[in-house]
Amino acid sequence: MMKTVPLKKTFLSPRLLNGLAALGLVLCIQTSAGASPAGGNHPSGYDTIHSIEISKSLSSRKHKIRLYPDARQQVLFFSASGESGKVYQLFLFDMDGRLVSQTQIRNRETTVLTNISEGNFLFEVFTDDERIENGQVKVR
Repeated sequence: MMKTVPLKKTFLSPRLLNGLAALGLVLCIQTSAGASPAGGNHPSGYDTIHSIEISKSLSSRKHKIRLYPDARQQVLFFSASGESGKVYQLFLFDMDGRLVSQTQIRNRETTVLTNISEGNFLFEVFTDDERIENGQVKVR
């Protein structure tokens, strides 16, 4: 299921984005000409469609991990909540197994991953040397 949403008409909240990501749905956002982060123009009056798809393979019931896109700016938000005082580490790998990005946050914090290039990536989230979530991120 793929849906194109014009940015100038609709605002998508982070909660809605997280819900779509949790269901493994693709979120496509189409920007009007001149509003592209890359600044390019498409002959149809719209720029290229950018999408970020997040699918989870393993989910923890004890810890709530949120990984959701802001496709307009091509960034990923990473937040976690669970036990007080926990530190969560996110690792993002390319399909060859090379580490592309790494970040850590504390319980009830959010961080932003920027400069993610197009491609397929694997992610893993750890706390106390225990993998609590993993999955795949597709950026197109």
